[in-house]
Amino acid sequence: MQHRKDIPVRTLPKEFGNGIAVAKVSSESFLENEETMQAHRHDYHFFVLQKKGTTLTEIDFEQYLIDKPTIVYQSPIQVHRALKVEHVEIYMLIITNENIHANYLNILQSITPLKPLCIDSEDLDIVQKSYSLCEEFYGRTKDKLYFSLLKDSSNALIALLISLYLKQIKAAESLSRFERINKAFLLLLEQRFHILKRPGEYAAQLNISVSYLNECVKNVTGFSVSYHIQQRVVLEAKRLLYHSDKSVKEIALELGYEDYPYFSRLFAKVCGMNARLFRTKNHV
Repeated sequence: MQHRKDIPVRTLPKEFGNGIAVAKVSSESFLENEETMQAHRHDYHFFVLQKKGTTLTEIDFEQYLIDKPTIVYQSPIQVHRALKVEHVEIYMLIITNENIHANYLNILQSITPLKPLCIDSEDLDIVQKSYSLCEEFYGRTKDKLYFSLLKDSSNALIALLISLYLKQIKAAESLSRFERINKAFLLLLEQRFHILKRPGEYAAQLNISVSYLNECVKNVTGFSVSYHIQQRVVLEAKRLLYHSDKSVKEIALELGYEDYPYFSRLFAKVCGMNARLFRTKNHV
């Protein structure tokens, strides 16, 4: 493993100045680009259709073997790498925040993280057609309305992919009061875990009592608010321990803990080992 001071972030190359790129790639393309096999984040959103072949992908310490038609969404915050790529036909859409329709961006933020989703032949057909249309518009650089065509077709594709994911997720209008509050808490947690560390701080943001927030979250997930806060903080700590050379003390400060011994105890409690041992075991 190549050690880094921080988690590597792959940025969109300057030649994609519009903030959108569309491509169809093969196994050879992956293998030629060694960076895809190293753990990294993006500074953009990454939408993938794997039509055929086999890939083994690691996303935030979970491995996914994909050998059927599958769509994959990776948000800018997630750390990932390709472990195996064989005989694939893959379509990719890379797009920056400012080019995604605000409503779609809000939905993505509310349902992230998303796991790879297998799709049936009917959905595969329309998704592939949508990618192919985006790819065609991507190449029509001389059209007067080139960027509008590309942006609008890309957002149509994003809407389609979100719709497929939402099929698997309970509709908002059918959520119970407990489920709505749990969803709001998890979204707030993703946005503020660096800053807010106590259940009371989240309850105040949601304008409800701590006891009611705990009741809602535990009813839906089986775990307390404190449990979710700790798990999210430790996931970020694991990312930094595994993918960067920052010291444990630096990581504690980055995650909002000036009390280094307290952070160390928290990590050991949640992870089952101290932070240094976690780093050592995973860097072997």
